[in-house]
Amino acid sequence: MELKVTRVEVDDHGVATVTLNRPDRGNSWTGRMHAEYRWIMAELERDERVRVAVLTGAGRAFCVGADTKALSSYVGGGGYDGGLREEVANPGYGVRPEFDADVSWQLGLRFPLICAVNGACAGVALAMAAYADIRFGMVDAKITTATAKLAMPVEYGLSWILPRIIGLTHAADVLLSGRILRAQELGGMGFFNEVLGPDEFHDAVTGYARMLARLSPTATTVTKRQLYDDLLASNPAASVDRSKELISELMAHPDYGEGVRALVEKRAPEFGR
Repeated sequence: MELKVTRVEVDDHGVATVTLNRPDRGNSWTGRMHAEYRWIMAELERDERVRVAVLTGAGRAFCVGADTKALSSYVGGGGYDGGLREEVANPGYGVRPEFDADVSWQLGLRFPLICAVNGACAGVALAMAAYADIRFGMVDAKITTATAKLAMPVEYGLSWILPRIIGLTHAADVLLSGRILRAQELGGMGFFNEVLGPDEFHDAVTGYARMLARLSPTATTVTKRQLYDDLLASNPAASVDRSKELISELMAHPDYGEGVRALVEKRAPEFGR
């Protein structure tokens, strides 16, 4: 696919950086961006070099939500128009049926997804950040659901994921009010793993991504699966029993032997691709 509103790079550490690339429009979301983003992620899932992905925005915004021209066209239309008639890729699908939908498919990706919210983040962009595994926020970035002020309901499963990240009370405030929050306030609620200034933001995100990329990709995928499987379950005993099964499976994997040798030899492990 020809990329017109996104770009992607994979570094030598196995970190893929996906950038929403409409800086003149605040990286606002369109049908074209939707299709390109899903196509990129499907390609990254097939690329064995990729161990971690980072999602960010070009320029000073992360993504200001749906393009205002598109929003105007929806008035009286009774629903969203995806903007493209061609079939889109389905990365992350097939892991669990609960993940097989817009945005929530990010939970099914085999690698960790880090969302680097480098500026304004609204609407669908907030959902994309919420369904990432790790989140970094830029100091003073403005963040909002936007829907309350448009007389719209909660979008893209935020009513499911947000209470699980920041708790019911905070989620009710964010979703019902639609008010604009700064990254620092959302960070205090637990939405962001870390909120950073512009001088340290890029290096911190890159350093964290590369740290994850050095870990066993097999164990990382298994751990991500455990995390969301248990989020959808309510049986701690089943979680314990499943973890014991996975311990036996991963002990037979070459990465476990390398991890033990590295520990004994007091060096960094070198896990296979």
